[in-house]
Amino acid sequence: MGKPHRDMWTHPQLVGALVNEDWGAVFRAWRRLTHSSQSQLGGLVGLAQPDVSDIERGRRTVTSVEVRQRIVTGLGIPEELLIREPVASPVPGLALPGAAPDEDLLKRVTSAVNGSRHVDAATLDWLDRLLAEHRRAEDIIGSRPLVEVVRQQLRTVVDLHSGARGPLTDRVIRLAAEYAQFIAWMAQDQDNTATALAWYDRSHEWALEAGDANMSATTLSMKAHMAWSNGHATRCVRLAEAARWSASGTSPGVQGMAAQMAARGHALNQEADDSERAFDEAQELVGRASRAPEDEPAWMYFYDETWFALQRGMAALHLRDWQAATTRLPNGLEKLPDSYRRDKAWYRACLSHALAGSGNHEQAVSVALSAVPDAAAIGRPHAWNELHKTAAILLRRKAKEGRELMSALREFD
Repeated sequence: MGKPHRDMWTHPQLVGALVNEDWGAVFRAWRRLTHSSQSQLGGLVGLAQPDVSDIERGRRTVTSVEVRQRIVTGLGIPEELLIREPVASPVPGLALPGAAPDEDLLKRVTSAVNGSRHVDAATLDWLDRLLAEHRRAEDIIGSRPLVEVVRQQLRTVVDLHSGARGPLTDRVIRLAAEYAQFIAWMAQDQDNTATALAWYDRSHEWALEAGDANMSATTLSMKAHMAWSNGHATRCVRLAEAARWSASGTSPGVQGMAAQMAARGHALNQEADDSERAFDEAQELVGRASRAPEDEPAWMYFYDETWFALQRGMAALHLRDWQAATTRLPNGLEKLPDSYRRDKAWYRACLSHALAGSGNHEQAVSVALSAVPDAAAIGRPHAWNELHKTAAILLRRKAKEGRELMSALREFD
């Protein structure tokens, strides 16, 4: 067993599991990082090996305060990682860097939230920052730990509407639309289609009320993304086209997002020429957006050339152009920051699919195995299902790598 050290608790997989108190994921990640057996871990926390196995597989949950404390003590978990909300904050949220207000701002926000004074611009600026911090946290730890806390933040924003005056009224509605879109995305990430559609509709309605063309168009693009995820190619294209032309005054980046969603829909429909034309148009828009990033809305922080290259790789995968897919996806993955854990798991799973399709079985399983831990922790169902597709291709070809991948997947099922 490797010697544990405090720095290991900065590992994103351990932090993500702790945020949600997913002790099974904590145990699995701990054992991989320290090269420990279940018996060795059990010795540290006072549990028998079968109990450790049951917790890892989700057959048993940790409900006892005494057992929880033994785990915290035995594994040396830093106490600050167990704090789920900032102590001095009138709005629920994770304890994230840059999210805590200073003393003066804390008084302003608290007064606005409890209704003793009207909401002001400084309070809304802080709420904008709070939302941005939680969006970036979701890239690292996935959507599940964030859904309820973000819902509570939205309820706070909605309650502020009655205390807003003048131009700030529209700003509160615009912020509510952004929160609703984020909640919809998290529901979509968890494959909860009905909930996602309801929140996208609410976001779209609030965006229209506030005159926010960018969010109005974005909700349609995200509905197109949902159609694409569900294999509805024509609906994807039509919603993406609606996102481009239904609202005037949208930014180049927002238009580019819609254009690339249309391209992905065409690729899914095996319309290679139409897909290529839409991608070319999207690339021109991406270039314009990169030259004036200050003109793009806050939620477009992820939209750049790296992300765009990955979308071209996805289209090649749909078109079964294995050579293009196995070139474009690695190029994008190489430049994708490590903080995008869920996205890296997804694109690695897609790359493994493309490599398997191309007949490169050894490299396919190598890439797939590198994606398994994060796909299991924060990439269900999408990255997880994509890895199963890779395994199915390999098994149909009677490749030994298929059995190897299935064995790794079963460990996390």
